[in-house]
Amino acid sequence: MNVATPLIGKCCVVTGGTGGIGLVTTRRLVEMGADVIVVGRDTGRCLAAKLAIQQTTGRDGVEFLQADLAELDAVRSVAETISKRWDHIDILVNNAGGMFGKRQTNSQGLEMTFALNHLGYFLLTALLLPKLNAAPERSRIVNVASEAHRRVKLDFDDLQSEKSYRGWLAYCRSKLANLLFTQELARRLDPQRVTVNALHPGFVATDIGVRHSLMPAFAWWLAKFAAISPEQGAATSVYLASSPEVADAHGLYFRKCKPVKPSPAALDSEAAQRLWDVSVRLTGMT
Repeated sequence: MNVATPLIGKCCVVTGGTGGIGLVTTRRLVEMGADVIVVGRDTGRCLAAKLAIQQTTGRDGVEFLQADLAELDAVRSVAETISKRWDHIDILVNNAGGMFGKRQTNSQGLEMTFALNHLGYFLLTALLLPKLNAAPERSRIVNVASEAHRRVKLDFDDLQSEKSYRGWLAYCRSKLANLLFTQELARRLDPQRVTVNALHPGFVATDIGVRHSLMPAFAWWLAKFAAISPEQGAATSVYLASSPEVADAHGLYFRKCKPVKPSPAALDSEAAQRLWDVSVRLTGMT
């Protein structure tokens, strides 16, 4: 992979940037000269991450906004704040995500995995699209998905997992939703103004497996021996956000910085449009 073009003067938004691959992605973008707004759920982790990035990079080019992106009102609020602060956005990295061992709902009654991992991507992107279209050069949207999408199909009769809930199955479905969203968004965008691509970061050594009781801490600790580092996991996110090699890439799915074919379910254009319509209704977008 070639060294990415410096991002001096670029305005970037990264969600879930207080730890793991999101934190590494943020640090790398700041190192390349970008100004980055990071959205994180925990205020303490936001402050700690900001200090760590400033100390590591020697730059003040990072700002954190606290928001729980599983809550649609919080997504709207943070999008409004970003839109008031910047007149354009060059790069949006939708990275925030979670796994939940037990079924939980947000304040609107939406199942948390679906709300955070899919609707958070959908709504934030929709609200920030005017700023992405306003960028002086072609802007980029990067959606962090997963190879877990290959294990499932969407059940449109039970998107909220009300009939039955298994944490891993809900996560896999949300990652499939990321790819269907990427496909449908790519169809609707002008790629000369804004591109969108998705990626699999790899199995990364983070705390996502135990943060919401998806599995026992000891089991996750054992599994992490087969994991890659956050530095390795962030490589494809950084590549898609910054490299001139993928300036024309649009609507694709990447693994290890190479385009790969997703599952047949992820290429189902009818499902992609149906999911879009459902997401519009659930988020209240027009």
